[in-house]
Amino acid sequence: MKKPNGIYVSPTQFAKFGQGRRAAKPLTRQIATRDRRPDFNALGAFLPNPDPVLKAQGKDIKIYRELRTEPQVGGNIRRRKGAVKALEWGIEKKNAKRRAVSLIEGVFHDLPLKRIISEMLDATLYGYQPMETLWEAAAGHLTPTAVIGKPPEWFHFDNENRLRFLTRESRREGELLPPYKFLLPRQEATYDNPYGFPDLSMVFWPTVFKKGGMTFWLDFSEKYGGAWAVGKLPRNTLEDEIEAFADRLTDMIQDAVAVIPDDTSVEIKEAGGKGASADIFERLLMFCRSEVNFALLGQNQASEASSTNASAKAGLEVTKDIRDDDKSIVEDTLNTLIQWIHHFNFGDGHTPLFHMWEQEEVDDVQAKRDSLLVTAGARFTNNYFRRAYGLEEDDLMTEKAPDAPGKGHEESDKGSDSGPEFSEGEEVFPDQDALDAALEELASEGMHDQAATIARPILDLIQDAKDYTEVMERLAGIYTEMDATALQETLRRAMFVSELWGHANGED
Repeated sequence: MKKPNGIYVSPTQFAKFGQGRRAAKPLTRQIATRDRRPDFNALGAFLPNPDPVLKAQGKDIKIYRELRTEPQVGGNIRRRKGAVKALEWGIEKKNAKRRAVSLIEGVFHDLPLKRIISEMLDATLYGYQPMETLWEAAAGHLTPTAVIGKPPEWFHFDNENRLRFLTRESRREGELLPPYKFLLPRQEATYDNPYGFPDLSMVFWPTVFKKGGMTFWLDFSEKYGGAWAVGKLPRNTLEDEIEAFADRLTDMIQDAVAVIPDDTSVEIKEAGGKGASADIFERLLMFCRSEVNFALLGQNQASEASSTNASAKAGLEVTKDIRDDDKSIVEDTLNTLIQWIHHFNFGDGHTPLFHMWEQEEVDDVQAKRDSLLVTAGARFTNNYFRRAYGLEEDDLMTEKAPDAPGKGHEESDKGSDSGPEFSEGEEVFPDQDALDAALEELASEGMHDQAATIARPILDLIQDAKDYTEVMERLAGIYTEMDATALQETLRRAMFVSELWGHANGED
C-alpha cells in the first residue's frame, strides 16, 4: 500500500509535502505580461513609443526638438531648468563609510554637474533621456569621468522594458546595453509606457496653431491694417489701361509717389470696422501662449502682463511643485550613479545620498530678536542656531564648558587677555582702579616672599614634630620667632597710600 505523501494538519484537512513551495511560485513571478495579452502585437523585440503626437505625425522625437526654437517654448524650458540648477547640492553621509563619502564627493566635484543636470532634465521634455557613463581606473578606484546625454531617438525599449541601442547591425530590434553603462532618467515611466511622458507633447499643437495664427494675422494686418488707394477712371477705359493704372496704385502704396493722367483721380481710404476681426487672431495667439505656459510651468500668472501680484505669487508656488518633481528625477538618477560607484569600489552596503535643496533666506525678524536677547544677556546654544538658521554642524565653534561651581571670577578669567567684562551701563570707579594699581605695585615688591619668611618657622615645626599634639604645644612658643617687620612695613605703606588718596579725592 502506497503511503500518502503528506500529513493531516487537521482531522479533515490533508496537506501534501511541497505544496507550500509550489503555491509560492506565482508570488515570485509576473502573471499579467504583454506576451499573454491577446491584443498585443509585438514587432519582434521592438516596443513602439505610444506617444499619440508621434504616432499621428509618423515621426520621432526630432519634431519635439524643433519646438525648442520657438521663443516662448525655449524661454520656458530655460526657466524650468534654471529653477533646478539654482538649487544647492551636497552628499549626505547617512550610514555610509567615510572613505566612500570622500571618494564620491571628489568625483562629483570633478564632474561638470551643471551640464549633466541640464541634460538629465531633458527627460521632462522627451519622456526619457539616456545618459552614457564613461569609467576610468585610477589610484585604485573605478570612477566615472564623464556622463554624456545621447539623443533619445537612438534608443527604444523591448518587450521586457529594457533599453536598446539602434545600430547599423540591428536597426530594428536594437542592441541590448550592458549594465552600469547607461543612466536613464525618465518622467512618469510605467510598465505600460517605459518611454515616459514628454511635456513637449502638450505644447506641440498649441505651438503649431500659434505659428499658423501668426501667419494669418500678418496677412490680415497687411491687407486691412493699412490705407486703401481707390483709383477712378472713365467708364470706357480699356482693360490694359486699367491694369496699368492698378500697378501704379500698387507702387504708390509702397513708395507714396504716383504719376497719373489728369482725367483720373485717386482717393485714400482708411480701413475701418475690422478691429473685431483682428481681435480674433490676437485671442487665438494669447490662448495658445497660455496653453504653453500651463504645460511647461503649471501656471499662467507669473508670465502674463495682466496678472496681479497676488496671482503671480500663487503661480510661483505651483512652479515650485514642478521644480521639486524635476529635482527628484535628478536626485534619483545621480543616486543610481552613486550606487554604481560604491558597488565597484566598496561592494554592497550603505551608500551616501545626493541631495538638492533651496538655500533659505535668514528671517530678519528672528535675527533681530535674537540679537536683542543676546545684548540683554541671553545665551543660545549651537543646537538652537542649527535649528533656527539651518547651519551645518561644522559651521559653529565648539561651545565652551561652563565654569565649575565654586570658582570665582578671578580664577575663571585667568589667562584671558581681554580682562574682566562689565555689562553695559555699569558704573566705573577711578579711585578704586588707582588703589588697585597701587596695591598691585606693592605686591610686586615681594609680599609673597615676606609672607613665606613669616610662615617658615611654622613649616619647620610641622616637619620636626612627631604628632599633632606636639605641634599644638610648640606653636605658641614660636610665635615670638616670627619676623613680621617687612610685612608690617608693606601694609603700613599700603594704608598710607589709601589714606593719602582719600584725602586728595574725598568729598567735603
